[in-house]
Amino acid sequence: MTGTFFGIGVGPGDPELLTMKAVNAIRQVDILIAPKTEKKDGSVALNIARPYLKEEVRVVYQVFPMVKAFEKDPAAWEANKREILAFLKEGKNVGFLTLGDAMFFSTYIYIFRLLEKEGVPIETIPGIPAFIAIGSHLGWPIVEGNDILSIIPATADKEKICRITAASDNVVFMKVYKNFPEIAELLQKEGMAKNSVMVSRCGLPDEERIDDIEARKRRPVNYLSTILARRTGEK
Repeated sequence: MTGTFFGIGVGPGDPELLTMKAVNAIRQVDILIAPKTEKKDGSVALNIARPYLKEEVRVVYQVFPMVKAFEKDPAAWEANKREILAFLKEGKNVGFLTLGDAMFFSTYIYIFRLLEKEGVPIETIPGIPAFIAIGSHLGWPIVEGNDILSIIPATADKEKICRITAASDNVVFMKVYKNFPEIAELLQKEGMAKNSVMVSRCGLPDEERIDDIEARKRRPVNYLSTILARRTGEK
């Protein structure tokens, strides 16, 4: 009997933000996949979920290259898929932990697509994205009335970023760690810098809030950083 593969969104950082469905899934799986990058030890997603792990669960770390590497060479992804399939065919339930929401800028999406082709049972459990948690935590309405909200990866084409920002009332910038100075300059140009806030490592013990985006633009920011921006200062 084939086991079930669970994609589990663990939210941005605070373990109390996991849904009951996510907690129940974590407690019922036999194998827990903790994704990590080649450059870093440990797993942030695993640390968030750790309070809910049962003693006998087996944690398996899998290294996932960046998305562009997947498009050029899927070998590592295929190897991870084969390992997960082997567990499932043994009848084990397998959970895959992912930061934020499982279907929102997530590593899980790529392994989900590979496993979907294999016809195995899959259940995806949503989680709270960082920008949603930031809005509630800071008392910062993200969108209201007829406002147009755009969610923009800062790694996208620069011209496209400028065009979408200009057409939006409110903007959420994700993946700002690489291009933070350029995003800070764009917000200044659009008159949004004074109505912007950046939060790094939301919900984690070392969470940092930056209100003066312009003053901070020459310093590097953490990988887990998100900017919320609006055209007016009203909350």
